[in-house]
Amino acid sequence: MENNSTASIEGLSRTAPHRTAGGDRRDPVPSLFFSYSHADERLRDQLEKQLAMLKRQGVIEIWHDRRIIAGENIDRAIDEHINSDEIILLLVSPDFLASDYCYEIEMKRAMERHAAGEAVVIPVILRACDWHHAPFGKLSATPRDGKPIIQWPDTDEAFLQVAKAVRGAVDSLSKRTSAPAAQSRIPAPPVALLATGSSGPRSSNLRLAKLFTQRDKDQLQTEAFDFIARFFENSLVELAERNEGVQGSFRRVDANRFFATIYQNGEDVARCTIYMGGGAFGGGINYIQGHASESNALNESLSVQADDQSMYLRPMGMAFMGGERDPKLSLEGGAEFFWALLIHTLQQG
Repeated sequence: MENNSTASIEGLSRTAPHRTAGGDRRDPVPSLFFSYSHADERLRDQLEKQLAMLKRQGVIEIWHDRRIIAGENIDRAIDEHINSDEIILLLVSPDFLASDYCYEIEMKRAMERHAAGEAVVIPVILRACDWHHAPFGKLSATPRDGKPIIQWPDTDEAFLQVAKAVRGAVDSLSKRTSAPAAQSRIPAPPVALLATGSSGPRSSNLRLAKLFTQRDKDQLQTEAFDFIARFFENSLVELAERNEGVQGSFRRVDANRFFATIYQNGEDVARCTIYMGGGAFGGGINYIQGHASESNALNESLSVQADDQSMYLRPMGMAFMGGERDPKLSLEGGAEFFWALLIHTLQQG
């Protein structure tokens, strides 16, 4: 995480042993460290929500720089965790690779500990970037195949794969510590000796709901429409290159509307109009079969919605969603959703 603060922490009590209901001591659970760029904080928050079950079960503890309170030293806090936490997630994006602090300090130290068998490093690919040539490029990345999280149709599914990777890492660590050599471990000191700093025990449940204004939603809608337009234009070109006798036509009518057509052996087999705003349902990004210049009809629509942590796209209907209820779609997911409507007839023959 980028070091842009002068504040710090010492005497961390996270390594204190847990106690069972009967008061018996047991080993501390593994602690997980987020290495990330602050530009990706929204995605980090979404990932932390997906890790909630692991926290509730007492499988892991989570730490990142937003745990630091005013008056504490960020350098010492980060050093403490990057040098001791058992699981390190590298939240990879162009901003992560461009950050000297994330790349030169956190990532390099994480890889040293990974090579020494002191920690498990898991690259989490948030956004598309040239990460394969980085020192962690040979590690098994998540989600599956290293596909960036924001490119998944359903980002919850992508974050779930990260959570499963973390659970697998915890299981691996558990097997290590259950080996006979682990019996010679020096007992942990009493809690009182660990709490040497002014910051005593505190909850890690400190996340507050975020508020998204109508301006935020309008900006995301415009961004989504432009993304879908580029997605369709590129997909039509690739479709023609891969399939003999198939041609695609993309025409941007104006800033808020485009036409897409698929031809097979010179005959049009699929047409659609995608436009933003207007319509009988009060806006959104709308899909119409065929070409239409009016904005008073639609066959499907995507609207911008928000929960307490993020904004996302939600379809009006449930076409091609496999019966999933209230899907939360990324920009890629929304584009794939509309593309499936266009190409469905052609694929069905």
